[in-house]
Amino acid sequence: MSTARFWEHKSLDDLSTEEWEALCDGCGQCCLHKLVNDETADVFYTRVACQLLDAETGRCTRYTQRFKVVEDCLDVRQMHSSELAWMPRSCAYRRLAEGKPLPDWHPLLTGDPQSVVAAGVAVAGRTISESIGNLDNLEAEIIEWVGT
Repeated sequence: MSTARFWEHKSLDDLSTEEWEALCDGCGQCCLHKLVNDETADVFYTRVACQLLDAETGRCTRYTQRFKVVEDCLDVRQMHSSELAWMPRSCAYRRLAEGKPLPDWHPLLTGDPQSVVAAGVAVAGRTISESIGNLDNLEAEIIEWVGT
């Protein structure tokens, strides 16, 4: 992959697989269960994470097999730009679709994959697994630290 700032001159549709993956900051927020208000379409994130998310690291434990293992795992690459609006405001894919720059702490800008943790954006150490969470009462698990 080129060291140039590819995201500044390519559309999301034109990115190679390697470039697409590099845009992901690894925050893990897309792996959290979400609730949508039917009347307002507001999205609320919960601290309940996919069974494949490692709660300590905030990373998927079976990333390359995730779509086979978890039926409703989000394939962000297949989403339309309008669908990215419910992703967190910090999400590189959403930001680029909205014509915004990457956040200053993004690993592509800092050169440090831990910058997402230092910025307080990563889910590492802040979630519970859906295997122990109360999926019948997700409203009780809503969190405020994810910006939508």
